[in-house]
Amino acid sequence: MSDQLIKPDLNFVKDVIASGGESLKKCFQCATCSVVCNLSPDDKPFPRKEMIYAQWGLKDKLFSNPDIWLCHHCSDCTAYCPRGAKPGEVIGAVRKLAIQNYSVPRFLGRALGSSSYLILLFAIPVAILLAVLASLGHLDLSAIPRGEGGAIVYSKFMPEIYIEVIYIAISLFAALILAHGVFRCWAGMMAAGGIGRSQMKKALLSTVVAIIVEILLHRRFAKCVVTKGRQISHLLVLYSFIGLAITAAWGVFYLYVLGWHSPYPLTNPMKWLGNAGALALLIGITLTVINRSRNKEKAGIGSYFDWLLITVVAAIAVTGMGAQCLRLADVAVLAYLTYFLHLVFVFFLFAYAPYSKMAHMVYRTVAMVFAKHAEKGVEVTPLK
Repeated sequence: MSDQLIKPDLNFVKDVIASGGESLKKCFQCATCSVVCNLSPDDKPFPRKEMIYAQWGLKDKLFSNPDIWLCHHCSDCTAYCPRGAKPGEVIGAVRKLAIQNYSVPRFLGRALGSSSYLILLFAIPVAILLAVLASLGHLDLSAIPRGEGGAIVYSKFMPEIYIEVIYIAISLFAALILAHGVFRCWAGMMAAGGIGRSQMKKALLSTVVAIIVEILLHRRFAKCVVTKGRQISHLLVLYSFIGLAITAAWGVFYLYVLGWHSPYPLTNPMKWLGNAGALALLIGITLTVINRSRNKEKAGIGSYFDWLLITVVAAIAVTGMGAQCLRLADVAVLAYLTYFLHLVFVFFLFAYAPYSKMAHMVYRTVAMVFAKHAEKGVEVTPLK
């Protein structure tokens, strides 16, 4: 066996501990975690090796390792660990640091992982939206123009053009940052796997399709034991986002193709889909909170990083449905305030997506594609 020089990064070890992996040092490499994990492959099991990488501060090995994303935080390993090392929480902390590593600017990655910056992060969308309202003279909520028949119309409060410019801009920003991170992540996995730069061979498309189907069905979550209920809650949240995205596109079609302006009647099919999506989102995120609370003794309660995304998604569902109900009840001031908060939370979710736990869905998908493609023995070309 050839000698290998190991250079531990003690600062990285401290970062893992500070990011939710405070139990890291309890691991004594018994391999119980890898044995009980139903997602861990026999030929390359995890998370035992990831635990020792983290203990030794082998940052590069972890960040270039697709297995940190293939872990679905089932918490079976945490529940059965005889030492209370909580491997699931440790790997979650490593994923958080990996997202920070791929973040540009990296400051935002660190900011999303620390409660110290929460007020500042929310102050940015609040300031932008307040500036728009001030320019329109709409800070006096009691003086907002009404629609036909005296109805509350949110486009009178915040015209569609401003919504589109702001939210398309932040979505493009988020997409570019995520794309940059994905390129770096893919290249790192390629280099670590010793895969050459030869031309991409066949079957990558079929791999991508297979992974998308797997994600849409959440098959891997079904293999979890301790937190098996997460499959239903995650499916509800996933499909609610898909439904709400379709609703948004439908609204754009109504506005710019048919020339129909909101608000639309509750009998409109688009409203059916939007309300169904909002309800599914609220139920899904509620089940997520219940599952985490119910399993906190076995699986851990989760980190600030986890709960930030859960809270923001819950706030989007509550304020979205609340704004509609208050509009229908004709409670103008509360309706406009609730709608404003809804815009703030949606801004937060999309603008900071590359730096929040939302990004792990993208990185996990990329890692799943990489791992499945590598299993086929297909050569992969690094993304350029």
